[in-house]
Amino acid sequence: MISSVAGPDCCGGLGNIDFRQADLCVMTRLLGYVDPSDPSFMAAVLTIAFNPLFWNVVARWEQRTHKLSKSFGSPYLACYSLGCVILFLNFLRSYCFTQAMLKQPKMEGLDNPAAYCLGLVLVGAGVVFVLSSFFALGFTGTFLGDYFGILKEARVTTFPFNVLDNPMYWGSTINYLGWAIMHASPTGLLLTALVALVYVVAVLYEEPFTAEIYRQKAAVRSHKRS
Repeated sequence: MISSVAGPDCCGGLGNIDFRQADLCVMTRLLGYVDPSDPSFMAAVLTIAFNPLFWNVVARWEQRTHKLSKSFGSPYLACYSLGCVILFLNFLRSYCFTQAMLKQPKMEGLDNPAAYCLGLVLVGAGVVFVLSSFFALGFTGTFLGDYFGILKEARVTTFPFNVLDNPMYWGSTINYLGWAIMHASPTGLLLTALVALVYVVAVLYEEPFTAEIYRQKAAVRSHKRS
């Protein structure tokens, strides 16, 4: 049986709580972990946002004009060159991501052996998805070869593409998530969320265009057969 007499309430009752102050406390605590004005944080944000924008703009420009293929004298050489630039940009992004984490505080709740092991497992899983995607697609398949006219005969359906769509992107995201947890970094978690968001936008932008390239290829083949 519950007593009808309320005990003493140090907060003065729920009706006396100023939820605006509570929200302010949460924001203040978050800002204690993540300083968006830090140059290393801004550099990480810029590289995360820039990379997919760069390779999509360049690839679509090449698909329309073939300027890179003409400049390098071969679509394969042009694709390899763009792939090397993308690899460099991805290494730069990872460096900026790590520097942003190291220069900002850790989260005490994640700074323990169990969380570190979880992060290590996630990094391992991400590496498996990224490398298996690369081996399944090959260099030109990974680095936008279809925009250079280097098309695969059929859609790749082997592992990891039979497990999830766009495993290269999500494997990379899992890598960053694991890396952030290993460093007990709220900054890393925030940047990982940005990586995921940017990749979602990239997929929405890329998939219809890539599907149209292969549709045109199928139409040309059908025309030749007839």
